Amino acid sequence: MKRAVVLLSGGLDSATVLAWMRREGFACHALSFSYGQRHAVELARAAEIATALGAVSHSVTQIDLRAFGGSALTADIAVPKDRDDASLSHGVPITYVPARNTIFLSFALAYAETLGSSDIAIGVNAIDYSGYPDCRPEFIASFERLANLATKAGAEDGTKFRVHTPLQRLSKAEIVRLAVELRVPVGRTVSCYDPTPDAQPCGRCDACILRRRGFAEAGVADQ
Repeated sequence: MKRAVVLLSGGLDSATVLAWMRREGFACHALSFSYGQRHAVELARAAEIATALGAVSHSVTQIDLRAFGGSALTADIAVPKDRDDASLSHGVPITYVPARNTIFLSFALAYAETLGSSDIAIGVNAIDYSGYPDCRPEFIASFERLANLATKAGAEDGTKFRVHTPLQRLSKAEIVRLAVELRVPVGRTVSCYDPTPDAQPCGRCDACILRRRGFAEAGVADQ
């Protein structure tokens, strides 16, 4: 089986990507990050999901992005709540973590190179998302080019790295339906940016709003 590094946050999208890569025949090495995020409950869920979906391994890497702040997820900044559709679809929100996907993909690239793998997977989406620039197809294409230029495997060994983004063009409802088809334990995934102390979703942040809408439009119970 070909090896792949799958970025796994513990959320619905990344869990669905892991299940999709497994269906495609990859031996998946899941990679999560403890980066100072306020919703760190996702890491426990990621471990559960990695086991449930048959990942070969699951690693958690420590990076403290609180050192830079600049985001409601890593600094003492309030997470926006109850935003309407116009607000959700306009501009880059304060929950954007500066360069997060660039950082995560760089770690995944290093991990893949040590594994002798040319495949990385990430759950970015360009349709039902909160306006993050590092979820766009142009970014992923650019990172692929960088991967093939910046590594020994690419420069000397002729490896062609590929970043798999199976959810890139799907709506949230389509992602939900795919997750159910792939038998993802959707009820164990966590999307909320600002969960309660007992790990319950707030129900009001952008991630909760988009998740609720996706399940409703898919006609699927979130459990």
